[in-house]
Amino acid sequence: MKSEHMLSRRGFCLCCIGAAGFAATSGWMSPRAAYAEARGLVSLIKDSAASAKIATHKLRGNVTVLEGSGGNIAVLDGKDGLVMVDAGISVSKTQMTKTLAAISAEPVTHLINTHWHFDHADGNPWLGAGGAKIIAHENTRKYLSQVQRVEDWDYNFLALERIGVPKHVFAKEHSLKLNGQSLDMKYYGPAHTDGDISVMFGEADVLHVGDTYWNGIYPFIDHSTGGSIDGMIAASDANLAASTDKTIIIPGHGNPVSNRAELQAFRDMLVAIRENVAALKLEGRSKDETVAAKPTAAFDAKWGKFVIDPAFFTKLVYEGV
Repeated sequence: MKSEHMLSRRGFCLCCIGAAGFAATSGWMSPRAAYAEARGLVSLIKDSAASAKIATHKLRGNVTVLEGSGGNIAVLDGKDGLVMVDAGISVSKTQMTKTLAAISAEPVTHLINTHWHFDHADGNPWLGAGGAKIIAHENTRKYLSQVQRVEDWDYNFLALERIGVPKHVFAKEHSLKLNGQSLDMKYYGPAHTDGDISVMFGEADVLHVGDTYWNGIYPFIDHSTGGSIDGMIAASDANLAASTDKTIIIPGHGNPVSNRAELQAFRDMLVAIRENVAALKLEGRSKDETVAAKPTAAFDAKWGKFVIDPAFFTKLVYEGV
């Protein structure tokens, strides 16, 4: 299928609607219509994840990226067991189990959540039940422990089963030494949500930045749990400062193997659109008037072809300036 007529895994794994999901909708659901039907969309995402194939990308230093179940997942293998960054969607358990077994016969001993969204943490319970130590920012534990409403999706997410709620949390930074890698976790402050963290695999020079970076597509910003355009820009600056031209960067969504140059382009896009929207808002333009002025026009061909369309992204930015 052409990219403009589907929500591809690389385009937007939060909405990885595969053939089964596509057929279930009897065709293309436009981005605007999809968000208007958010309750159905979340169910569709989960249904699709149940049959989606998991693609693997071997990086370096025993780090592998998995795509196909929600956001991009990093896996570190070694004698200390498998270490995962994000858990994907629980209905992918069968495919995920096979994929992990192909990487190593060792069990998953540690799971790190980059933030609370279901496409990154819905798989927590089955991994926790298998003995994985679940680590996250303290705000992520808060949101996973209660009913959490996301207005932009018109959806109330239920609390996770207790076994899937992170028991090991931190406020600013946390470090581990596993499988020959120094794992450094850092809190951004409010960004995509107010619980986002990065994970650096030190010796491998691989940086997982979660949903603070969407490779080649406009990002979702969750105002319901503290996200903002300014926070996203600040997180991009932090990611650039933490990386070099040799660093492999894993985004939350989009092509899972990225680099500093692509991250810089993402950051520059955010800044330019924020400036355009802020100028229109300062003039007194309403949200709808700002959308009509098309402040994202220069970037739409590259960034605006998936579920966060130009109008929706403009509204997200408008709310935060």
